[in-house]
Amino acid sequence: MNYPKALEALIEHFRKYPGVGQKTAERYALFTLTHRDQVDAMGFSEALSNLHTSIKTCDSCGYFTEKETCDICVDSTRNRSQIMVVEEAKDVLTFEKAHSYHGLYHVLGGTLSPSEGIGPEDLNIKKLIERLKDKTHQELIIATNLNEAGETTALYLKYILNETGISLMRIGYGLPAGGNISYADDMTLTKALEGRRKM
Repeated sequence: MNYPKALEALIEHFRKYPGVGQKTAERYALFTLTHRDQVDAMGFSEALSNLHTSIKTCDSCGYFTEKETCDICVDSTRNRSQIMVVEEAKDVLTFEKAHSYHGLYHVLGGTLSPSEGIGPEDLNIKKLIERLKDKTHQELIIATNLNEAGETTALYLKYILNETGISLMRIGYGLPAGGNISYADDMTLTKALEGRRKM
């Protein structure tokens, strides 16, 4: 017996989320149908719609914002001599929750992956090079994940930025090889920052 079409459609949408299989998607959809009234459903729908109409990427660093420039970039208390390069916006949140880094960020929007057709032009690298023309920035901490794609991206950044005169640092190995920054605890992230090394 098949679900009604409206319920099937909702299940398919939930299945698109990472880590959500058929049974979990069915559970989410059925819970939404049986435990949430129309007001809740409309609020959920509006919140989803607002994600793409209200939130954009910061003109400077690529992080999430509802304005032209994000709160981190305009914060005068941040250490403007440091820029940490991360793969995704969620990595910024991870470091911010650890309260161990107080500089600026730059979000690449992914990693180099020739096998998937992702080259330097597909990442937010050109904007990074532009930012580094401001001599206020003296240290660049490359905090890509410690897996093949992250290491490839870090080496590429080292290659193209080596002549800029900026101090290039790679995040320390407090993180396990093959690990993902988003899943690291606060202490691991702190140790990784403390153990950063010159590239």
